[in-house]
Amino acid sequence: MTSITDTGPVPATRTESGEPRRPRKPRSGPLLSLAAWVVGLLFVLPVVWMVLTSFHSEADAATNPPSVLAPLTLEGYREFFTGGASPWPPLLNSLTASLVSTVFVLLLAIPAAYALSIKPVKKWTDVMFFFLSTKMLPVVAGLLPLYLFAQNVGLLDNIWLLILFYTSMNLPIAVWMMRSFLIEVPVEMLEAASMDGAGLARTLRSVIAPVVMPGIAATSLICFIFSWNELLFARVLTATVAETAPVFLTSFVTSQGLFLAQLCAAAFIVSLPVLIAGFAAQDKLVQGLSLGSVK
Repeated sequence: MTSITDTGPVPATRTESGEPRRPRKPRSGPLLSLAAWVVGLLFVLPVVWMVLTSFHSEADAATNPPSVLAPLTLEGYREFFTGGASPWPPLLNSLTASLVSTVFVLLLAIPAAYALSIKPVKKWTDVMFFFLSTKMLPVVAGLLPLYLFAQNVGLLDNIWLLILFYTSMNLPIAVWMMRSFLIEVPVEMLEAASMDGAGLARTLRSVIAPVVMPGIAATSLICFIFSWNELLFARVLTATVAETAPVFLTSFVTSQGLFLAQLCAAAFIVSLPVLIAGFAAQDKLVQGLSLGSVK
């Protein structure tokens, strides 16, 4: 009695006429593509509607049902830049707080992730859980102690207070992400750098950073987006000097009524830096998010 073993690829089956039978394509391919397009349109449609409404007059934007083919105008953008308070200080405050806090997060997260991924650390899972547990506390629950702390040290309405909070807020996520990227670095590269006499700072700068640059770009973009979109801290802890763009955006909802076209124009302007950063770093973002996905 002979046994059948798997010694090679299974030959292709043939039709009755002797021609090789072509493999059937999975039927789920078109359905998955259609579902992906539907989901993509559901995400993009509100943004497109916001941009379209921003180019309408207030009368056309307030119609019910909405007037899609209404004449286009720049009235909403003109009112945003010249109608009241200048939007430039809040935009610059958001840009400063987001960029500086992202730099601080990277300077702290990369060495921490290196220690948790490259160097042996006892009970590293407990350390990672501790980092993640700091995100489990609702922000509102800690808002009053943070406000009292800022009031006592004289940092209310100060941009550096927001930078400190944004850094601490994004640091756990950055450590988790960077560890998944750094764990993919070959150990042989680190051993070769150590044999050449490179110290820790030189190894991080010249060996590890170029390899995990897509991961650094992805982490930077996510931290920048979280900092740019943060509203609660900025709303409570700032007034006029350190006012950020999201806080400035809420000023368009007044007791006099909702000026929809002007609000959509302001929302598009405030969202523009994040959109530009996302499009500029989309290649690095995809590479970085897929770098640590497969172990």
